Amino acid sequence: MNKRTKVILLFSIILIASPIGFVYVLNNGNPYTKYIANKYIPEHLEEIGYEKGQLKVSDYGEPKYLINKDFYHGHYMVVFIDEPDTRYFYGVTKKGKQVKQFCEKDVLSANGVSDMVVSKTKHSEKKCVNFLDNRD
Repeated sequence: MNKRTKVILLFSIILIASPIGFVYVLNNGNPYTKYIANKYIPEHLEEIGYEKGQLKVSDYGEPKYLINKDFYHGHYMVVFIDEPDTRYFYGVTKKGKQVKQFCEKDVLSANGVSDMVVSKTKHSEKKCVNFLDNRD
């Protein structure tokens, strides 16, 4: 294979792979931020004393709106077994890869509607960060 054929082949591969990669990220989220969240957040939860048996749900997600620019876009949603109607959210800072709990929590009310609250709840951490701050 001569040099020109190699260049054309490489260009063709890039031309085909770019849209496929773009569609993948749109449907599944950024694999790097997912890796960061899956690495640091479960570790943080264990460090502060939570065991897997205490968690009803712990899963990575990407919000459909902008969050605090100091954090990676993807975050973790956690539901504790002893508080099944409250969803807590955790994020990882871009600087220093520190895990922080977001102050906003989704609480399911008796009528089935989910409300966002910032008040102290059973599993609130002392220092939390608003995920709606610093979005400009």
